[in-house]
Amino acid sequence: MAGVTVCFGTVNSIKSLWETRIKKNKEELTKEKAQRERAAVGRLTGAWEDRITLAKLKEKIVTEDGRVILRIENEEWKTLPAALVQLSQIQQWELHRTGLQKIPRFISSFQSLMVLDLSRNAITEIPKEIGKLTRLQELLISYNRLNHIPEELCSCECLERLELAMNRDLDELPQQFSNLKKLHHLDLSMNQFSTIPECVVNLPALEWLDMGGNRLESLPDDIHRMEKLHTLWLQRNELEYLPDNISRMHNLDTLVLSRNKLRDIPPLMEGMTNLRDNPLTYEVTLPDLKEDVAEEENDREMFGKEFMHHYIDEARKRGYAILNMHCAHKC
Repeated sequence: MAGVTVCFGTVNSIKSLWETRIKKNKEELTKEKAQRERAAVGRLTGAWEDRITLAKLKEKIVTEDGRVILRIENEEWKTLPAALVQLSQIQQWELHRTGLQKIPRFISSFQSLMVLDLSRNAITEIPKEIGKLTRLQELLISYNRLNHIPEELCSCECLERLELAMNRDLDELPQQFSNLKKLHHLDLSMNQFSTIPECVVNLPALEWLDMGGNRLESLPDDIHRMEKLHTLWLQRNELEYLPDNISRMHNLDTLVLSRNKLRDIPPLMEGMTNLRDNPLTYEVTLPDLKEDVAEEENDREMFGKEFMHHYIDEARKRGYAILNMHCAHKC
């Protein structure tokens, strides 16, 4: 009989290898089970957190004049939870001083939205999904950090009022902007525009335009094409002269030109009957800041604008036209 030689070293090696594999497999199974349990707990926790957040948001909803409004002010909401989509019947957002950094992309789910007021936050961009809000009438994003306006905004065919004041770095608009056929109120003040964009001149329904506090050195020669414009704010720019065609703006009854480089009221404006016999040649002077605090500066600027708006509204009610002008020197 042939002898059988058994190599105990090899058997032991194979046994050790299998034992190691079995142990590793058990460890992996235990790890996967723990991960599934943590994920389940996380989902459950997330679900409860969403419920709590949603309940908190529901407390911020009011109904005024038949309109459902989400109103939050002076509370920290840097982001908005996805659970908010469950309240898509909201027709108006009013979120002020919340520190909000982004407009959520799920904004497109709010098809009933008519007013989106997100003034005084920290928003850096407007998502492309904004263009799906076909019922939106007012978009107010002043005092934020925008430096770009997406062309998709121009698909908001019902937009009537747009306020983009004090975004600091904003200096241009998309060419499609003139597609906003119903836009009649536009505030671009306190930005970096060096001219009134052509797409603004082309807006067919524009009645009220604020370009104050920019870097305007001249106005478009074809400015008279803004046929419906009745109020034009141009304060705090670098204007040295006005184009002749401004005299053809027959509906213009309020023109604010303070703190430019103009040296006198141009003779060509004598023919502007709506601006003749004006009671107001007024310059709002605000106290200097003791220290450079951005928020206080913003408040001062807003106070000045609101004061002038109120004064001009009262003057218009009395039947006056308004020419606000502050010459560079006395002639």
